[in-house]
Amino acid sequence: MQIYWTKINKIIEETPAVKTYLLDCPKDFTWVEGSHTHFALEGFNAGDKPNRGLIRHMSISTLPHENSIGITTRIREQCSEFKTILRNLKVGNEVAIFKTHSNVPLKREDKNVYLLSSGVGLATFRPLVLDYFERADNVKQIHSLNIDSSKDFLFTNIFKSIPDKKFTALFVDNRKDYYEEVKKLAVDKDGLFYVVGSDEFLVQNIEVLREQGIKPEQIMLDKREQQLPDFFSFDLSI
Repeated sequence: MQIYWTKINKIIEETPAVKTYLLDCPKDFTWVEGSHTHFALEGFNAGDKPNRGLIRHMSISTLPHENSIGITTRIREQCSEFKTILRNLKVGNEVAIFKTHSNVPLKREDKNVYLLSSGVGLATFRPLVLDYFERADNVKQIHSLNIDSSKDFLFTNIFKSIPDKKFTALFVDNRKDYYEEVKKLAVDKDGLFYVVGSDEFLVQNIEVLREQGIKPEQIMLDKREQQLPDFFSFDLSI
């Protein structure tokens, strides 16, 4: 396993509780849209065993041509040791990234694509949307639906409706409105539905989509293949 040590080159305050850490791109480090990586803080591998408290599984919110690796995360006032250390890091501090992989690349199957996310989960979809803007081949259109109860919506400069590009975006701040919108989107029985958020959020979305007749193979999760049965197991009783 190759561990890439790299430096923070910029910190962006997206909202009062969300920051993006832009990292220098190490030589030979590559990724695609929808990628996640293991993001680790100094000292995580100092002992005989890795200190898992200093490692987090994070989506990369940028594309390679942006020349920085973007890590976007929410940091609340009351937070974990990891987030406390991260909050105090400055430009020039070193962090590590390793085990980078994409479970949710943009599928180009001449279908409508629906991006369903909760809060900072939208960071996973930012590269997919930018990739689509650059090359719309074999994607009919994209619709993004994001729920964030804080009302501090992310990336509104990108996630805004652009009819010419066949892209629409909607932000809501409560579950009732969110799931009503999901049901409306699920009228498209041939669409592809990407879902990013907490495990509870994933399960609830799968349940709503399945009730509307959407098949498991149309639902994309940012999870390893071996993890997927845990989220679709309740389908056995449908």
